[in-house]
Amino acid sequence: AAYTIAAPQPLLCSVCQWARLAMDAFSQLILLIAVVSFCTFQWLFHSVSPWVSSRVSLGFLTLSHKQQIEWNSRTVSTLHAIIVGLFCLYILLFDEAVNQDPVWGDPTLVKINVGITTGYLISDLLLIFYYWRAIGDKFFVIHHLAALYAYYYVLGQGMLPYFANFRLLAEFSTPCVNQRWFFEVLGYPKCSRPNIANGVLMAVVFFMVRIAVMPVYYSRMYSVYGTEAFYHVSFGGRSAWIFSSFCLDIMNIMWMHKIARGCYKVLHSSRQLKAQTQENGKVD
Repeated sequence: AAYTIAAPQPLLCSVCQWARLAMDAFSQLILLIAVVSFCTFQWLFHSVSPWVSSRVSLGFLTLSHKQQIEWNSRTVSTLHAIIVGLFCLYILLFDEAVNQDPVWGDPTLVKINVGITTGYLISDLLLIFYYWRAIGDKFFVIHHLAALYAYYYVLGQGMLPYFANFRLLAEFSTPCVNQRWFFEVLGYPKCSRPNIANGVLMAVVFFMVRIAVMPVYYSRMYSVYGTEAFYHVSFGGRSAWIFSSFCLDIMNIMWMHKIARGCYKVLHSSRQLKAQTQENGKVD
């Protein structure tokens, strides 16, 4: 007589149920992280930034109401960029699962980081619409919506963690961009050493993390195109991935062009001022 060994169905069902519960619990955790992130950045904007800024920089108190709104917005933006950028770099260097399988690698850490960013983006969108006259910018709205559209698939289905994380490298350029505005609104001359140093650093960092990385990003995208893992991504996920990538990079190229022109003008003006100083033998 032949004997067949049946799988322990009750045990198998229990394991599947436990795994499902664990996944549900993790999804709830990511949702909680996004909500806490949203509330935290709102608190930083409305309470922490005005209180700290008024004590750290006396120039903050002399700004107009609109300028103070933008100051607080940029302060929060800088803090978010530092937190998320460092987390992103850690994942890129040490998360082997994501680097080995860029489409379906274990997205745990990436989801946490994207959850923080999602809370920030929604918070910033709310502030942009509420204070439109002060900080309204249609390009930022497009940027935020394109990013949120792509992050929906990362958080909801755990797909494309490598590419979602790679995109967050761009946050490293944000502090320099914001610092340029701080110098400008505080009245620092464009040819002052702090302004020139920050401007050059801004152009270099912006180019490195948003423009120079494009070949790496799109070559990795091309390497997975047409693979089995690629076709397991839903049509909506693929559309969000490709559309948001092109949309964000078009804006990055436009911004890089403006930054490069501004940096060139400042350096050129600085050279002219230096030449005049040497010729006159004095500084005005």
